[in-house]
Amino acid sequence: MNGPVGIRLDSVSRHYMTPAGPVPALTGVTLEVEPGGSLAVTGPSGCGKSTLLGLIGGLEAPSAGRVWIGAREISRLPERRRARLRREEVGLVFQSDNLQPFLTAVENVGLQLSLNGGGGYERCPEVLAELGLRAQADKLPDQLSGGERQRVAVARALINRPTVILADEPTGALDADNSATVLELLLAAQRDIGATLVVVTHDPLVAGRMGRIVGLRDGRLADDAVPAHAP
Repeated sequence: MNGPVGIRLDSVSRHYMTPAGPVPALTGVTLEVEPGGSLAVTGPSGCGKSTLLGLIGGLEAPSAGRVWIGAREISRLPERRRARLRREEVGLVFQSDNLQPFLTAVENVGLQLSLNGGGGYERCPEVLAELGLRAQADKLPDQLSGGERQRVAVARALINRPTVILADEPTGALDADNSATVLELLLAAQRDIGATLVVVTHDPLVAGRMGRIVGLRDGRLADDAVPAHAP
């Protein structure tokens, strides 16, 4: 791939130690995503998709190989600096919304700002309103539907206007209508912020909306295709 790079993995492997010895989760993955591009990662359960996303987001370091976000290699950063990068530049969305049950929707979104020690809390209601949640801002998570909770999770991921958005099965627990809503929110955020979007998904409809699709099989890159109907 020519030109600037949003995300780059160079011969990345990750293994985990067990009493029986090392177990590989990823082996020799080389991959690039252009700045502002979108990528779907597909494959069967246990093939290494979530591990790949965690390495891109700096949740863990590779056993071998190197990972870059933009011009910065993050794979050799100490955990404290990786954690700072996640807070400031990476938006994470998971299948489980992981909202704090004792905080309202707007407080859950604001929590991300407080972790960074910055201001901008006035933007929280605005972001929720943009996601169709103006009336739900002061409700606790157990007062929200599953689709509303996931939209709050998306708002929390986007409040810092991240350069990278990572979504791990973001529609996996949602019905068709809510899945479509969350997908459109992520794509709109990618366009509006100019972020690089990587989505792990089993859903071919979600994968088909990304600019590129890669498949993982047994921890190795299996294929790389551009959907015919990519935007």
